[in-house]
Amino acid sequence: MSMLGVDGEERDDLDRAESKQIRQRSLKLLGSLLHPVRRTVALTVAVVIVSTALQVAGPAFIAFGIDRGIPALLKQDWFPVSLAVVAYLLAGLGGAALIAWYTILTARISQAMLIDLRKRVFQQTQKLSLEFHESYTSGRIIARQTSDLDSIKELLNSGINQLVQGALYMLFIAGAMFLLDWVSGLVLLASLVPLAILSRWFQVKSQQLFRQTRVASARLIVHFVETMTGIRAVKAFRKEKRNEKEFGDLVEDYRDVNAKVFRIFGTFDPGLVLIGNVALASVLLVGGLRVASGDLAVGVLLAALLYTRSFYGPAQEMAMFYNGYQSAAAALEKISGVLEERPTVPDPTRPIDLWQARGNVRFDGVKFAYKADQVVLPHFDLDIPAGQVIALVGTTGAGKSTLAKLISRFYDPTEGTVSLDGVDLRRLHPKDLRRAIVMVTQEAYLFSGTVADNIALGKPDATREEIEAAAKAVGAHEFVMSLPQGYDTDVNKRGGRVSAGQRQLLSFARAFLADPQVLILDEATASLDIPSERLVQEGLQTLLSDRTAVIIAHRLSTVAIADRVLVMEHGRIIEDGTPEQLIAGEGKFAQLHAAWKDSLV
Repeated sequence: MSMLGVDGEERDDLDRAESKQIRQRSLKLLGSLLHPVRRTVALTVAVVIVSTALQVAGPAFIAFGIDRGIPALLKQDWFPVSLAVVAYLLAGLGGAALIAWYTILTARISQAMLIDLRKRVFQQTQKLSLEFHESYTSGRIIARQTSDLDSIKELLNSGINQLVQGALYMLFIAGAMFLLDWVSGLVLLASLVPLAILSRWFQVKSQQLFRQTRVASARLIVHFVETMTGIRAVKAFRKEKRNEKEFGDLVEDYRDVNAKVFRIFGTFDPGLVLIGNVALASVLLVGGLRVASGDLAVGVLLAALLYTRSFYGPAQEMAMFYNGYQSAAAALEKISGVLEERPTVPDPTRPIDLWQARGNVRFDGVKFAYKADQVVLPHFDLDIPAGQVIALVGTTGAGKSTLAKLISRFYDPTEGTVSLDGVDLRRLHPKDLRRAIVMVTQEAYLFSGTVADNIALGKPDATREEIEAAAKAVGAHEFVMSLPQGYDTDVNKRGGRVSAGQRQLLSFARAFLADPQVLILDEATASLDIPSERLVQEGLQTLLSDRTAVIIAHRLSTVAIADRVLVMEHGRIIEDGTPEQLIAGEGKFAQLHAAWKDSLV
C-alpha cells in the first residue's frame, strides 16, 4: 500500500512539474508577444490609470457638492456648487476621452500580437519536419489556427480590458472609501471575505470545465475537418450514418460540458449580486445611524453608497474575464506546445554549398527506424551513379518509399549517411538540396490558382515561355491549350478541373521546370489508367533525360525505362541488375514480371 502511495505521490509531483513547465512555456510565449509592443503597453497602462481615477472621482465631487455646496448655496454662495458641477463634468469628459483612447490602444496591441502569433504558427507548421505532420493531424493544426487563436483574440480584445479596468476600479473605489470614511471602508472590506470565498469556489470548479470545453471543441473541429477532407472515402464507404452518430456524440459531450459551466455561473452570478446587496445594506445601516448621531455627513454617506454599488459591477466582469482566461490559457498552452516543437530534420548550422550537383547518390551503412522497435532499413548500402535511372521494386513495406524520403531528406537516417556528390545531406545547404533533388508523388497535388501558377511552383520566377516549354517537353501543352483559358485556367480546389493523368503531367512539367539533378518518382503512375499511363510515359522519357532518377513503381511497364532495377525485401536489396538481366533470370523480379504479363492477357 505504501508503495502505491509513493507511486501516486510521484505521479502527482510529475503532473505538477509538467503543469508548471507548461505554464512557464505559455508565459514565455506571452512575454515574447508583448515585447515588440511594450511601449504601447506602458502608455496604455498610464491612460487606464488616469481614466479610472477620473471615473472614481465622480461620487467624491457629489459628496463635496452636497456637504459644502448646499450650505454655501443657502448663503447665496454659488462657487462650491459650481466647482463640484464643473469638476464632475470635466472628470466625466476626461474619463470618457481617455477610455476611447485606451480602447484604440488595446485594439492596436491585441491586433499586433494576434498577427504575430498567426504568422508564427503558420511559419512553424511549415518549418516542422514531415514526421510531425504525419503524426499531428491536419484537424488539430487547423484548430490551432482557428478556435484556439479566436479564444486568445476574445481575451485580448475584451477580457484584458475587463480585468485591468475592473481591478483598478475596485482598488481605486476601496481607496476612495477609506479616504472619505474609514468606517464605511471597513464595512466594504468585510464584504470581501464572502466575495473571496465565492470567487475561489468559482475558480476551482470552472478551471477543469473550461479545459474540457476546449478539448470538446477541438474534437468537434478535428472530426469535421477530417470528414470534409475525406469526403470521397465517406461517400465511397457509406460512412454518413456512422459519422452522423460520432459527430452527434461529440456535440452532446460539448453541450454537457457547457451546461455544467452555465450551472456554475448560475450559482456565481446570483451569489455576487447577493453579496453586493448585503454590503450596500450594511453601509446604509451603519452610515445612517452615524448620520443620525451627527458623526457622518449626508453627502459622504451618499458617496459611500454609490461607491459600494459600483464596487461589485467590475467583480462580475472579472468573473467573465476568468471564463475567457481559462479558454485562452488552454489555447495558449496548445499553441506554445506547437511552437516549442523542433524539426527532427534540422537545417545545418554550417551548411556546405553545392552549386552544380552531378547527381551521385550514395547510402553508406544506413540504418533507419521510424520508432525504436520499427526498423525499416537494418543496414543499407547503395551507390547510384550520376545520370543513372534506377527502379525500386518490391512488396508493400519493403522500404522503397522510406528510401525516397531519405534521399529527399524528409527524414534523416538513424545511423550512417546519405550523400549527394560526396556531401552528407545533413550538411548540405537547404537551398541547394531543394534545387538538386525533387520528388514527384502519386498525389500530384495542385494548389488553387491557374495552370501556369502550378507549373511555376518549381521555379517561381519562370517566364510564360519557360512554363510553356516545360509543358511541351512532357506532353502537357496540348491538353492545357484545350482548357477554357489555357494556361490561365483556374484548376479549382486540388485540381478538380483536370483528370488524374493531366494532373500528373502538370506535376512532371513542374519538376521539369525545376530542373533537378536527382528526380524521385514515388508511385507517380500508380493511380492512372492505361491510356493516361501511356501519355505520362511519353512525358517521362523527356523528364528523365540526363538526370539521376529513382522510380518507385508497382507497375512494371514503368520499370522498363530504367537503366537498373533494384528489388527490395524487408529493407534489403535482394536483386540488382538491368531489366533484361532480371527478366531472364529466375528471381523475384522475373516472377513479378511473369505475373504482370499474365495479368495483361
